Amino acid sequence: MRFSTLDQWLSWQETLHPNPIDLGLDRVSQTLVRLGLTDPEYTVITIAGTNGKGSSVALLQSILLAAGYHVGTYSSPHLLRYNERIQINGHPVDDGLLCEAFERVDQARAPDTQHHLPSISLTYFEFGTLAAIDIFQRAQVQVAILEVGLGGRLDAVNVLDADLALITAIDIDHENWLGADREIIAREKAGILRAGQTAICSDPNPPMALVEYADKLATFLFLPGRDFEASLSGDHWNWRGTTGQSLDLPLPALPGDFQVNNAAGVLAVVEQLYECSLIPKPVTYQEIALGLKTASLSGRFQVIKGTPLQILDVAHNPQSARALAENLQRQTVEGKTRAVLAMLADKDITAVVASLHEVVDQWYLASLDVPRGATSQQLEAAIGGGQDTLIFDDVASAYQAAMSDAEPLDRIVIFGSFYTVAEVLSHAV
Repeated sequence: MRFSTLDQWLSWQETLHPNPIDLGLDRVSQTLVRLGLTDPEYTVITIAGTNGKGSSVALLQSILLAAGYHVGTYSSPHLLRYNERIQINGHPVDDGLLCEAFERVDQARAPDTQHHLPSISLTYFEFGTLAAIDIFQRAQVQVAILEVGLGGRLDAVNVLDADLALITAIDIDHENWLGADREIIAREKAGILRAGQTAICSDPNPPMALVEYADKLATFLFLPGRDFEASLSGDHWNWRGTTGQSLDLPLPALPGDFQVNNAAGVLAVVEQLYECSLIPKPVTYQEIALGLKTASLSGRFQVIKGTPLQILDVAHNPQSARALAENLQRQTVEGKTRAVLAMLADKDITAVVASLHEVVDQWYLASLDVPRGATSQQLEAAIGGGQDTLIFDDVASAYQAAMSDAEPLDRIVIFGSFYTVAEVLSHAV
């Protein structure tokens, strides 16, 4: 084996390819062929979208586990441990399993002199994607839920044909890679669709480009409001499915009214899995209700109880920031709201902070010491005048200052990036 520890493998993978992001399927496809995994023995569900992907993975996994299925999930990025990315039945795989999978991927990408095949250079994300596909095959999962990392069409996850695809809410993000228009971005997300297969969209306002692409491809696309729908009613919600059935359900355990949209799309997926003969038995009402009530996802309006109240959210684009603001406004807080913010410089910082202006009383702005990280001065400039701001060199200092300044009835909101939340979680847990 090339390396004996997971940290060694990951450090090496970061240097293997000249570009951290290099969209395209050629390299990963060639390696997949060499691995002999082009036709996996499990049902593949691929999930793309700007917001709601992680929540949808968590909800779908929880429901299928409640129904007794053997489920693998692949998602990114992780918060505290790389192992979080690849899970079997809700549990992150251990270091040894990952190292063994990485070794098999490394052997597959190595030059083959007998057949005159050159070595294949893989990105960090491509390496992990291939390892997940390999692990799921060996674990004999029945269903693999694969979350797209970036875009859809050229993302490494798209190397496998989805048996069923889900596209969640689409908004502006990763503009340098995907464009600055919802219609253009939708076409990239639509790249996970396949001719003659079934797909679900949970965006309540689906871009026309997505619908047109599905029509051209002859994909059976189910849309909210037309083919299925959800309506809130106090502490429960009603769902009308793609086959006409109607269910009165408990609210998802994940906080926020917008999670009902995610859950509605997930239930359409669950229903179509059986309708398309991708699972052997339908999921019952009791299993759906249990899955909704037990789903969990770190870093999405994650509450750390105590004094002061702490809320962690990976919101980093305008749509997710508006959802965070709505959740905060629904809470009753007697004291001040203090926000610890650190972001990547290529995000729409101005739009993100504007969504929170009416909610935040004091800002603790931190520089993010990662590639593409914004400085605290950049954040302060985006916020503009009229706001109470303090600047710090790093997230830990900003967080510690906010905790020190806070009164017992205050709340501290930590958001802006997976990196920001991960840094605070490492101190808070």
